[in-house]
Amino acid sequence: MITVVIPTIGRPTLTATLAALAPETDVIVVDDRPDPIPAAGGGPGALEALEALETPASAPGGPPFTGPASLGADADVLTAAVAAGDRVRVLRSGGRGPAAARNTGWRAATTPWVVFLDDDVVPEPGWDKAVRADLEDLPADVGGSQGRIEVPLPAGRRPTDAERNTAGLAHADWITADMAYRREALERTGGFDERFPRAYREDADLALRVQAAGYRLVKGERVTRHPVRDDGFWASVRFQRGNADDALMRRVHGPGWRKLLGGAPGRLRRHAAVTACGLLAAGAALAGRRRTAGAAAAAWALLTAEFAWARIAPGPRTGEEIWRMAVTSAVIPPAACAHRLRGELRVRR
Repeated sequence: MITVVIPTIGRPTLTATLAALAPETDVIVVDDRPDPIPAAGGGPGALEALEALETPASAPGGPPFTGPASLGADADVLTAAVAAGDRVRVLRSGGRGPAAARNTGWRAATTPWVVFLDDDVVPEPGWDKAVRADLEDLPADVGGSQGRIEVPLPAGRRPTDAERNTAGLAHADWITADMAYRREALERTGGFDERFPRAYREDADLALRVQAAGYRLVKGERVTRHPVRDDGFWASVRFQRGNADDALMRRVHGPGWRKLLGGAPGRLRRHAAVTACGLLAAGAALAGRRRTAGAAAAAWALLTAEFAWARIAPGPRTGEEIWRMAVTSAVIPPAACAHRLRGELRVRR
């Protein structure tokens, strides 16, 4: 009835994801790393088991894969697959992004339903039975079913900015952390749009296109946990790359795409105002217009402080968190604007 497709870039969390799935569930793991990965060690008999997991380099009804899994390139992912049992197939998608990896996976599946999971989630006990219960009696006009996402947050303190960002997944619609689609709906829409190069907006885009094709999307009862991970000091700045993908969403679905998804307006206009004040202050200073430079710098400082406080106030307010918010709040507005401009130029080519 179902095939689970998990794109991965070799994160260690994949092992826990696979271990949470029942032995009778068919799984396709798609390794999306572009370069060969040094071979990892394995226990006795691991090489023979890994070799048995290699798969054909093409599938009916879809374009050719970049290649089958191999010991030299995918040893760490294959080792995780071996630990999960012989129900797991491993394919490669050539580092073209999660949209392409998911397309590689669902085109290799033959079941009526394809369930997409991320490689850093952990399905709750009984998930396999619950997902079948979610799907088996759905009417033909339902093209997709989303699982319930739970994000465990630390007890005894308020969550950090990064933790709150992850916690937002619990309320997001149609995200592929746990999202099942009818194969028929994927075939009618062509699957994921591979112009989305990262794990951002490619799932929302597909949801809108599936709905535009006449299908309904529903919420199921199965539960999947999405643990919080530390992506580093500059993670919030790196996430601004997604503004380029927002430009593609606007191009494909029109200016009202956020309302179609039930999302809140972003901060891009305020980021643009902050960036404009900073540029005006720098330009006026270079031109010797001190009064203009001072006024623009004051406006920049006020707007930046407002943004930083909006991120600091609901958090734990530790020294480390305040420092991170202060620094990144100054960098995020110009980064967001630069990425959005890059995205707008890209979609107009």
